Amino acid sequence: MATTTFTVNTTLSPSAVMAVITDFGPQRSTWWPNVDEAHFTVHDQGPDWAEVTEGTGMGWERERYSWDTASGIVTIETLDSNLWGPGSGWRYEIMPAPGGADLRVSLTRLPKSFTGRLIAALIPIAGPRALGKQFQSVLRRAEVH
Repeated sequence: MATTTFTVNTTLSPSAVMAVITDFGPQRSTWWPNVDEAHFTVHDQGPDWAEVTEGTGMGWERERYSWDTASGIVTIETLDSNLWGPGSGWRYEIMPAPGGADLRVSLTRLPKSFTGRLIAALIPIAGPRALGKQFQSVLRRAEVH
């Protein structure tokens, strides 16, 4: 099992960060660099959850997003993937911060393929920096729009 945790700061309000994370509209692949149109499908969704497949040709996941706007918590459970097994997922905690919000991200990966094992080996080493930059990039784009 590979895990990592990191925090990203933004000038967006906590509610705006929640909106970016839980927007499953057609523009999702333009906001999130690890989602391409060919690997993005919204299977079903409700007021505080969504079941989607997202990713790229290298790695995709069918996931169940669940969120509680009042607490600022979003959990993402991996339902199926070409790389990750059951028990994999994400947890986002959105907290007010001076001038905006902090987004604390926790990632857990249980690889189920050779490629998954290779990527999982890098997560504790490069994950906070690489994923932190990716999340910062998404939030910066949202700040200017």
